[in-house]
Amino acid sequence: MQTAVIPVILSGGAGTRLWPLSRELRPKQFLPLVTERTMLQETYLRTRALAELLRPPIVVCNEAHRFLVAEQMRAAGAEPQTIVLEPEGRNTAPAVAVAARVALEGAGAEDPLLLVLPADHVIADTGAFVAAVRIALEPAARGCLVTFGVVPDRPETGYGYLRKGEPGSADGGWYRLEQFVEKPDLSTALDYVKSNAYLWNSGMFVFSARKYLEELERHAPDIAAAAQRAAEEAVADKDFTRLGAAFLDCRSDSIDYAVMEKTASAAVVPLDAGWSDVGSWPALHDVVDKDADRNALRGDILALDCRDSYIAATHRLVAAVGLEGYVVVETADAVLVMPKGRAQDVKRAVDALKKAGRPEASVESPRRGARAAK
Repeated sequence: MQTAVIPVILSGGAGTRLWPLSRELRPKQFLPLVTERTMLQETYLRTRALAELLRPPIVVCNEAHRFLVAEQMRAAGAEPQTIVLEPEGRNTAPAVAVAARVALEGAGAEDPLLLVLPADHVIADTGAFVAAVRIALEPAARGCLVTFGVVPDRPETGYGYLRKGEPGSADGGWYRLEQFVEKPDLSTALDYVKSNAYLWNSGMFVFSARKYLEELERHAPDIAAAAQRAAEEAVADKDFTRLGAAFLDCRSDSIDYAVMEKTASAAVVPLDAGWSDVGSWPALHDVVDKDADRNALRGDILALDCRDSYIAATHRLVAAVGLEGYVVVETADAVLVMPKGRAQDVKRAVDALKKAGRPEASVESPRRGARAAK
């Protein structure tokens, strides 16, 4: 008998680097940035090819996003489902701990496998993704904590890396995970890519619910204890499971730091499926369709002599002349203009808006008269 697989979709991100389309109250996972479906919906739908193993999904999200999650998941055909509400975000290690508790509560004697997926990733080749998941199920069922390492196609300095260890299978489908490596400089990243020994850290996982909780108790017992109390205190409220206040006692930590870098049971499956975490405007520009001049144009756009730019309009005509390597994004209440090379500074702009008490940092408002930022 094959082990059941429960998708655990983590939908707690704020998506500030894609401001002004992404706001705190409607972050990028709830937007149709690449296809006509939202990123949350695409994340769930790509698991459907595992239908013979699949159990209803668990989505972990912020209280403020509960209705967005419920509406979008229903529209994607995800019923029944469990939506777990965090009183505040505490990163991925506590979120998956409570999801594992919820999964075990409804599983009886079974120990289901959890397919842990951030809600805001793009994967171009669903078939390759599903094939990698099927490879991961075998070592996960034997007690490994499996992560997916993206096969790099360039020397990227914005991602952490994973070093492959000894092969776990004769065909090289999976490997022992030898080392986590922090974001490298360009020269080091180039060496990593040339070596074929390193993969990008995707932040996606497969492991059994009990095995994850055992390893969390071993390596981060404080998180495990607080998450257990939060799950025990949880209250079912119609479509939602509200965690108890003990969840606030969890320190914020990722699965990588809390468990994966410390466990002796880590494994990695290489993934070559057109993956992106869409962590910036240039990253989004890379994964969407472009014209002959490498422009991605969305909405009512007049682009003259523009190249290698992302230009989007949601409420009015945007005319751009002579731009190369730029991002221009227009919404009802804000316009972003910047060189692609300054993409990591979008968060600085959002922080400045917050400091000035501007609502545009959190929510898109109807168009208002011009007002100078403080």
